[in-house]
Amino acid sequence: MREVYIIGVGMTKFGRLPEKTLAELGREAVWNAIRDAGINPKKIQAGYCGNVQGISLWGVFGSGQVVLWEVGIKEIPIMNIENACASGATAFREAWLGVAAGLYDMAVAFGVEKTFVRKGAMIDIGKGFFENRMGNNMPGEFALRAKRHMHEFGTTTEQLAKISVKNHHNGCLNPYSQFQKEFTVEEVINSSMVADPLTVLSSCPNSDGAAAAILTSRSVAKKHCKKPVRIAASVLRTGSHKNDRNLAVFDVELQAAKEAYDMSGYGPEDIDLCECHDPFTIAELMHYEGLGFCKIGEGGRLIDQGEVEIGGRIPFNPGGGLLSNGHPVGASGMRQIVEIVWQLRGEAGRRQVENPRIGLAQIMGGGIEMDVAAEAIHILARD
Repeated sequence: MREVYIIGVGMTKFGRLPEKTLAELGREAVWNAIRDAGINPKKIQAGYCGNVQGISLWGVFGSGQVVLWEVGIKEIPIMNIENACASGATAFREAWLGVAAGLYDMAVAFGVEKTFVRKGAMIDIGKGFFENRMGNNMPGEFALRAKRHMHEFGTTTEQLAKISVKNHHNGCLNPYSQFQKEFTVEEVINSSMVADPLTVLSSCPNSDGAAAAILTSRSVAKKHCKKPVRIAASVLRTGSHKNDRNLAVFDVELQAAKEAYDMSGYGPEDIDLCECHDPFTIAELMHYEGLGFCKIGEGGRLIDQGEVEIGGRIPFNPGGGLLSNGHPVGASGMRQIVEIVWQLRGEAGRRQVENPRIGLAQIMGGGIEMDVAAEAIHILARD
């Protein structure tokens, strides 16, 4: 397998953007990545698109083709990938595989999404499953995890609220973020209840947006880019349905993290920042543990001691995470990649982590009917 590098990234602002179509959002992100890379789009040999709602809501078949035609890219292999919240990250992994295997010297990966057309529709996800029909929707799933974590390890509502406070603060430093407002612990705890103990401000919003990256072989990267970012590890795993599973632990994440660290040759002690999947505050806290930055059950200590803040030992979601950026489902995994590339290149502005060399992006999808439907972890390094 060849080494693969990222030579350009781009994205749109995230948020409710009713004036823009799915194709327009994707075009903007891809063009931004092409300009960032300084390449002719005709050099791109393959395209990979992560999208969840294009067909079901907007009647857009072949989202990848529709977007890339807008950019003038055609007559190449274009793949459309739906893998729940991990769709964008899975598209990125497939692009990595194509370049690493030597099939292509240059590929584009992107995620794009338009929001659900009615409020609360995310709650209907998984409604074909017995668990969902019994009331275990997505907020309920993470509320159960929060309750279990609190019961086993003494995690508090204040600790969970601090994650929301941190990520909304970071979002105020990010011009691409949907929310640009600070909140206090008290405001998070006292906001409208969604599923006890998770409130509105403990939860991410549905959003529109797109993000993209240009991937190349090492030799091509050295010709086109002064600051290429190497993909040190790309891992994708699927969980299982175990009736006796511990809801306070993401079992599949423990396996995926080990595989990513083994593949990259790095360990948790080498990671300088992390962008993780935080649809609800409890998810981020569990990722502190599942990714190996502390022992299982000690996540609350990391947020209490400020270790996961931008100036801390291991900054988590310096870009604001899903809690502040919003969650365009197919695009969120790619947004994480873009943020880490900016951070490693020292281009993150007011939210810049000090001199990072290695970053980790983690996102997962699904989870109502199984431990986790998809878990994607990427480790990126600045040579």
